Amino acid sequence: MEKPPLPSDEEGTRMGESRSEVELLDLGVQGTSGGVASSGDADDRPAWDSKLQYVLAQVGFSVGLGNVWRFPYLCHQNGGGAFMVLYVMLLVVVGVPLFFMELAAGQCIRQGSIGVWKHISPKLAGIGYSSCMVCFFVALYYNVIIAWSLFYMGNSFQYPLPWEQCPINMTTNNTVKECSGSSPTSYFWFRKALDITDSIDESGEFNPIMTGCLLAAWATVCLAMIKGIKSSAKVMYFSSVFPYAVLFIFLVRGLMLDGAMEGIAYMFYPKIEIWAEVQVWRQAATQVFFALGLGYGSVIAYSSYNPIHNNCHRDALMVSCINFMTSVLASLVVFVVLGFRAKNIVLNCITQNVGLLNDMATHGSNHHWWPWFNMSDPASVTIPDYREWYHHYGSQVGTNITDCDLDEEMSKGVEGTGLAFIAFTEAMAQFPASPFWSTLFFLMLLNLGMSTMFGTMQGILTPLMDNFSLVQLCSGLCDRTFVYPALGNYFVSMFDDYSATLPLIIVVVFETFAVAWVYGADRFLDDIEIMLKWRPPVLYKYLWKYVCLFAMVGLLAASLLRMVFKRPTYTAWNHTTASETTLEYPGWALAMLAMLILAATLPVPVGYFHSWLKNRGMGPEGELAGQEIDRERYTKCNSSDALDSNSQHTPSVEDDGRPRASFLPLGLDHYRLLPQQEDVEEEEEDTM
Repeated sequence: MEKPPLPSDEEGTRMGESRSEVELLDLGVQGTSGGVASSGDADDRPAWDSKLQYVLAQVGFSVGLGNVWRFPYLCHQNGGGAFMVLYVMLLVVVGVPLFFMELAAGQCIRQGSIGVWKHISPKLAGIGYSSCMVCFFVALYYNVIIAWSLFYMGNSFQYPLPWEQCPINMTTNNTVKECSGSSPTSYFWFRKALDITDSIDESGEFNPIMTGCLLAAWATVCLAMIKGIKSSAKVMYFSSVFPYAVLFIFLVRGLMLDGAMEGIAYMFYPKIEIWAEVQVWRQAATQVFFALGLGYGSVIAYSSYNPIHNNCHRDALMVSCINFMTSVLASLVVFVVLGFRAKNIVLNCITQNVGLLNDMATHGSNHHWWPWFNMSDPASVTIPDYREWYHHYGSQVGTNITDCDLDEEMSKGVEGTGLAFIAFTEAMAQFPASPFWSTLFFLMLLNLGMSTMFGTMQGILTPLMDNFSLVQLCSGLCDRTFVYPALGNYFVSMFDDYSATLPLIIVVVFETFAVAWVYGADRFLDDIEIMLKWRPPVLYKYLWKYVCLFAMVGLLAASLLRMVFKRPTYTAWNHTTASETTLEYPGWALAMLAMLILAATLPVPVGYFHSWLKNRGMGPEGELAGQEIDRERYTKCNSSDALDSNSQHTPSVEDDGRPRASFLPLGLDHYRLLPQQEDVEEEEEDTM
């Protein structure tokens, strides 16, 4: 699957006898190059060593931490099986067409996000810069999560695990109050790992251990990407495959746990009534959007290293299916473990209550509501027996005796860091050989985060290296390194919840509009037909022009309305009460949120007005104006293989009056930009 090299002098004779299979022309038209690109520039572009390498890279980027700790939570909160059906429907109707669109654009133009949208129209160059800004913000906090995984993995090499029991206060010789008021896992996460403050307004102390983990995470990412895709792709063989091995191991082990079946039943039990809630549709669409990595520019960057005739349509279907099946697999693992955890909590609750009842019986109390089960052996009491007794006599007993409801315990959904670093660690602490399972789990999180981080960084590196010098890029990376030690859990939540969501939706709205309406869906399908040598179904035209565009606009409107009518909040840890509380962001934090969103979306209108002012300043008869008009037309990727008579089609209405530019071979070293009319004349001469 390596990119076919351009013909050399020795191949000239063969090229004269038979046209080469691929004459993809490097579309690196920068500045005022006039549409001429050398073959050397095209040949210098890296390429994937194999199709497997490329697929692993795309899967590694799209399958990330959200599949493990976000998708299961959404299923848990939004109707289980009913949410999955809704998710699949939106994935097929919206997700796959948009994913296919980005794959095809990157593969056709062979540029990063900036180059792709600049070639569609210079007025839309800001879309690519917005994608880079979002990737920058995501990279700012994503590596912090990788650092947390490193910290927990390092602490897993000890027995017992440090979050299995509450520490002892050496002064009072009692259990630390903050830990006894919550749980060992919560205390370790909030106090030992984060050393978090009570609110975002309070500045915490410098955390040297976590800073060291952060530097180690950055060093790992830089070493893996030091040679671009040539080095990062090698790492993908492990980082993309290893999480699947761990998930299958955890699934097999989890199915052996008491409570696993209850967890799976809770996961798949459908609640169709949730389809009537707009919020559920918004969450499902958002999850589809983020699961495939749309708008980041990483999908475009990865596909730009593909051969021109690679079947990107099959890739879109395959990666989307793998992504969904991974989400289902991760959900199974999460629910069997949460079912085990919930059942343990309920059984402990029953043991405690039966012990209280037994104490009452030993003190001579005798009531008609005494339970019929054996109070002297709490371990023998089953959940149904206790629930039946409590249902009949619970109102007559004292307040010390409580209900122990498995469904209620299962309904306490956790997501994100709370799922990975609190709920899951609590369950694994009860496994035999708990350090082994803990190490395996956090090594999986580390690899999931790394593979997504590689794609995020590629979404920055590829378009910038296509358009700017390496010196500028390196200086930006050095500056970014000094930002991270100031980020805490509150800032990670802020960036995760608000800095990417709205800008990415806006980016994809403009991407869809640019392809479907500015360039034209029919013309885009023409280009894909040349690449794939077969024409995708016309259904994609209507999905891009109407369904996907309206769906993304609706998602954007719903997200904006939610932010306007519901003040943004965050979850804080109160060390006094040893519990989590929901607080509103202060004014300065809201201003920071607004600045983050504006910084990510501002390149789109700035790029448009910059191009408009530039065109207005140059006369329509000027040479530069002519070049700008040519560049504003989508520079079509072309193949020297003429379509046979069976693949010919009538040009779309959108092509009328807009002669497309095509690159044709000029000698052996350069490609010359010619209007379509000259292409037709040249073809007629060839047939004579």
